[in-house]
Amino acid sequence: MSLIRWSPMWDPFAEMDEMLNRLPTTNQGQKGFVPVMDVYETKDAVVAETPLAGVNPKDVEVSVENGVLTIKGESKKEHEVEDKNYYRKEMRSGSFFRQVALPTAVKEAEVKAEFEDGLLKVTCPKAAPTTAKRIVVQVKKKMKK
Repeated sequence: MSLIRWSPMWDPFAEMDEMLNRLPTTNQGQKGFVPVMDVYETKDAVVAETPLAGVNPKDVEVSVENGVLTIKGESKKEHEVEDKNYYRKEMRSGSFFRQVALPTAVKEAEVKAEFEDGLLKVTCPKAAPTTAKRIVVQVKKKMKK
């Protein structure tokens, strides 16, 4: 399956995106993060990978329902020092949540998730493709009175 970039002639949200990008950003009050994710397709499965370094695998929940993969959990910072005078504080902690629609039907009951060296890998076996059922249209004529 090829990845196709959508490029509209006119993007009604481009001006709003540009305005939001000019706003100053701060991480104050940010209680969570959105993990990045790679999703690719093999001959037998759809695979999603997301780096979750420093996250305890017991704090991660993975589910697939109605063709949507959901990954959520929490990253806890155990030893935060309150008396430090931080110049920057970018270590992420808090809850995270990510959902992606899968590109093809999968066997949801057979989805497997593995966590190795800070990388979560979710393997979703593909379901057998369904074939369309051809329906014959019956034509009925009205009887004349």
